[in-house]
Amino acid sequence: MIKMNTSKNELEIIKKYEAVGYINSYRVSGNLLINNKTKSKYLPNEVFIVAEHRFEGMSNPSDMSMLFILETKYKGKGTFLASYGGASSTEAAEFFNEIPKENVSNKENIFMK
Repeated sequence: MIKMNTSKNELEIIKKYEAVGYINSYRVSGNLLINNKTKSKYLPNEVFIVAEHRFEGMSNPSDMSMLFILETKYKGKGTFLASYGGASSTEAAEFFNEIPKENVSNKENIFMK
């Protein structure tokens, strides 16, 4: 279940996850998730979404972003911030759609603990 966050911005939420060990940031290129610091690469089946947070744009509710809290097959932990709407990345959306359903949970959602 995706919980809509209306009182917090993305940076505040990212900092909360960093405080509990989700310190890596990732980007998508081609069909790979890439750790921005180590350059390690992961296929969709090597990525686990352990929480998701959706944000609406302040001035335009159709400008949305989604914060994915991720763990990798090799125990990397971090975040990926995806924009939706006019500035969205088809590449990122396609990658996240390829993550197996069994790799998606909300078990690390800091607002549900």
